[in-house]
Amino acid sequence: MVRFTRAGALVGALALAASLALTACGDEQQKPSFVGGSAPGTGPGAAIGNSSTPAAPAGPPLPVSPGNGTKNKPVSTEISADLPDGAKIKEVTLTNAAGDRVSGKLRTDGSAWVPNAPLKYGTSYTASVTAAGSDGATHQGTSTFTTMKKPKSTIGSGLYLFDDKTYGVAMPVVAEFHPGIPKKDRAAVQKRMFVRTDPPQPGAWHWVDNGTQAYYRAPEYWKPGTTLDVRIALAGIPLSNGRYGDVDRKATAKIGRSFVMKVDNATKKMTVYEDGKVSRTMPVSLGKTSTPSSSGTMVVMEKKEKTVFDTMDDPDPANRYVTDIEYAQRLTWGGEYIHAAPWSVADQGRRNVSHGCVNVSTANARWLFEKTRIGDPITVKGTERKLAAGNGWTAWSLSWSQFIKGSALPVPAGGAGPAL
Repeated sequence: MVRFTRAGALVGALALAASLALTACGDEQQKPSFVGGSAPGTGPGAAIGNSSTPAAPAGPPLPVSPGNGTKNKPVSTEISADLPDGAKIKEVTLTNAAGDRVSGKLRTDGSAWVPNAPLKYGTSYTASVTAAGSDGATHQGTSTFTTMKKPKSTIGSGLYLFDDKTYGVAMPVVAEFHPGIPKKDRAAVQKRMFVRTDPPQPGAWHWVDNGTQAYYRAPEYWKPGTTLDVRIALAGIPLSNGRYGDVDRKATAKIGRSFVMKVDNATKKMTVYEDGKVSRTMPVSLGKTSTPSSSGTMVVMEKKEKTVFDTMDDPDPANRYVTDIEYAQRLTWGGEYIHAAPWSVADQGRRNVSHGCVNVSTANARWLFEKTRIGDPITVKGTERKLAAGNGWTAWSLSWSQFIKGSALPVPAGGAGPAL
């Protein structure tokens, strides 16, 4: 096992994710999206020629939120209205002082309209909402509000998912926050974390105890060929610790073929399944009794064809070493890898001699390295140590019933659909 400082990895992830977010944010000056119908004057009931089709009766005006004249609203503000019983929002428009329209989408539950990108700081907007009542009456409301100035105190964030990349079937959506999100704020933040899959698959979020990471996954591994469309709409979210979310982060990625690795300590063998069929079985050597490998389902987080394991700062002199390593694939933050270990070939399949890693021959390590993708799962069973939550992307180390207990919002039976 090699010791690892997460700070360096997080800085890199935040930098890459920040770059991604800056290039992925949408332009507010877009044509409007008309929720649930056509543009005004073009849909059913619009006057055409000498048609005398009667207009829908006008109901009382809608109270719109944010309220008219409201100031210092967060740039994460959504548009909603106090609807009469049975009424549903049909159209929302949002414009800035220059008359430029902001694009957005209605939540699937109809509760609010969400701009496709954060609003601008210190800017005036006018929102117009049209709703249809159960009695056929049309209800309309308008409000002008102003967003707050840019806050001085923000939280850092990261998204371990990148545009146009292809991942393994166990790749969770991983959102990271520094410092962690306080428990009382997690529901509000989770409401702004959007995932859509194609083909559709239900899913749920799970927070680690300290709030520094949240994972999104489905009840089962993703279907091969799935597209993940993710937006962590964090910008401007106010938190109870006086901080605000820093930026929105977006990514659209693909899930590739199914490649699953299973390791049994009893047999000291790894069985590899490609698209559900066994493609190779190989001997392994796991962690010795004093430094056992973790049992649980992990995913490949990082791959390095050549690297150096340096554990000279380990408090136990017996665990200090500097070794050149080939075909290393990271499984945990604590330093467990799959890697080539030519020095333990005689032990592979017979006894455990590693410092916690999955040792395989150079030939097998090369074969695996050439096959795997980030997000491919490996399940290890039968060792002396259980995989610790948060030690790597541990979304799959829990059963579905255990996983959904970590959600800050209620999860429907079988998982939730897309919020937008």
